[in-house]
Amino acid sequence: MASGKEVDQTSGTETTGHEWDGIKELDTPLPRWWLWTFYACVIWAVGYWVLMPAWPLIDSYTKGLLGHSQRASVAESLAQARLAQSGFVRRIQASSLDEIEGDPALLEFALAGGRSAFAVNCSQCHGLGAAGAPGYPNLNDDDWLWGGSLDDIHQTIHFGIRSDHDDTRVGDMPAFLRDEILERTQVEDVAAYVLSLSKDVEDAAAVARGADIFAEECVACHQEGGAGSRELGAPRLADGIWLYGSTNATLIQTIANGRASVMPAWADRLDAATIKQLAIYVHTLGGGE
Repeated sequence: MASGKEVDQTSGTETTGHEWDGIKELDTPLPRWWLWTFYACVIWAVGYWVLMPAWPLIDSYTKGLLGHSQRASVAESLAQARLAQSGFVRRIQASSLDEIEGDPALLEFALAGGRSAFAVNCSQCHGLGAAGAPGYPNLNDDDWLWGGSLDDIHQTIHFGIRSDHDDTRVGDMPAFLRDEILERTQVEDVAAYVLSLSKDVEDAAAVARGADIFAEECVACHQEGGAGSRELGAPRLADGIWLYGSTNATLIQTIANGRASVMPAWADRLDAATIKQLAIYVHTLGGGE
């Protein structure tokens, strides 16, 4: 009895009966290996649904007969990592900063931990490579507002700058124009003088007038010749390194409105060992004293 299906004369394979623009579709069977692989995958999937967490429910999910939990696996891995690190962490807590730097094994652990803590907590402002940005100090150079020794860096990280901690470092720059301490022309003259400390300025008369105003209003914090004061966090003005920029317009804005950037105190956010590791990592970036 005839099947009624058409057989392609060239290939000898039955067609599906579908035809598009004279092109007929062959009913070529799939390779056996492909079919067996497909069936195996179906069986494996059904087994996975039964044994492992798989199906979402309204307020939960199917737990599976094996009771596996990836969250529990991660928690266990973290617990094992913390246990493995606990010896080093206890030693860091009990050691001074100098003792940590003097112990090669402890220093290696501290640098690894500090690098990780920096990437998570500090890189958003200072950059992943600690090169800084306008308003955020570069931690790779040797120009420090509050000092670059291990203890100085540790204190800065611990208590912050103008933070809400009782022991924070504080140094406020007045807004000379906004608070009507100086007039606009005087602010411009001071900007010319400050700029002249690190590069040539054509308007010598403005520089001379600015020097007189600087001596009256600014030298108490920035010292003679713009040498700066680490006790007050007043930056050096004669080294060509600028926190907010060195253009005339930027200097005028700084003098006119003041600067009061804030660095958070990490004492209430990170444990003592992590803060020590951060201090050591920053200290070894290249600019530590």
